[in-house]
Amino acid sequence: MPLRLGVLVSGRGSNLRALIEAASAPAYPAQIVLVCANKEAPALEHARAAGIPWAVFHRADYPDRTARDLAMAVHLQQHRTELVVCAGYDEVLRPAFTRAFSGRIINVHPSLLPDFAGTMDAPARALAAGVGETGCTVHLVTEEVDRGPVLGYRVVPVVSGDTPDRLHARIQAEEHRLLPEVVRGIAERRIPLPR
Repeated sequence: MPLRLGVLVSGRGSNLRALIEAASAPAYPAQIVLVCANKEAPALEHARAAGIPWAVFHRADYPDRTARDLAMAVHLQQHRTELVVCAGYDEVLRPAFTRAFSGRIINVHPSLLPDFAGTMDAPARALAAGVGETGCTVHLVTEEVDRGPVLGYRVVPVVSGDTPDRLHARIQAEEHRLLPEVVRGIAERRIPLPR
């Protein structure tokens, strides 16, 4: 049976699209069973086009973020989600959510962690720091932001004349390859998750 994925999104959804494309291959060992967003995001169009169930959890509809995240966790559980994939999700998950899926949440981050952790503008920070290379990391989500065990990474060189947008585009190209590879490794049990 394919590993059942729940994907969390907030933005354009390029990593979601990469996962949808990977999962469309008959031999791919995972399937997306639900996409959740914290706002009306362009990424949801990818879910709609692929016929994947989706839901939006607006912060204003709940008394606080913990209640919102708990509602999202319950919805994912109702879809029998086995692995939660944060693919451009722009909020820190509350402890109630991370406990509900402890050891079963992964995130893709646009830097070589631990460098430039805890921020969505990691490519700009890499340029400002003058580093010669950066990249992307897929890691296990824990209650400490961007501090969970690294499951895979790709190095991206910084080149002369780079802007944050150009560098981020090259990092994203690597994310689109890395994230489906790590999900495959988890599904095939080549990348173990703590239990």
